[in-house]
Amino acid sequence: MTISLAEWTEQLDTERRHLIRADRDIEEGSQRIRDQEDRIRELSAGGHDAGQAERLAEVLKQTLTEWLRHRVLIEQRIAYLRQQVGPE
Repeated sequence: MTISLAEWTEQLDTERRHLIRADRDIEEGSQRIRDQEDRIRELSAGGHDAGQAERLAEVLKQTLTEWLRHRVLIEQRIAYLRQQVGPE
């Protein structure tokens, strides 16, 4: 089965939308981490146990790492699709 130029182009457009979403998710995730780190500092400064808050921060960081890896896959897919589509 051969894929038409229009189908390759549609896939490329879809991946570009995925990249935009990934960038937005990564920025929002980074902000969540910064906010959580602020909460940890506030809890610690107030003499409260910050253990659960710290665990949540670690989960957020792990999630962000996975989102960054996923972004790389999207970029690789875009590069492949650009080769299929040719110069735009």
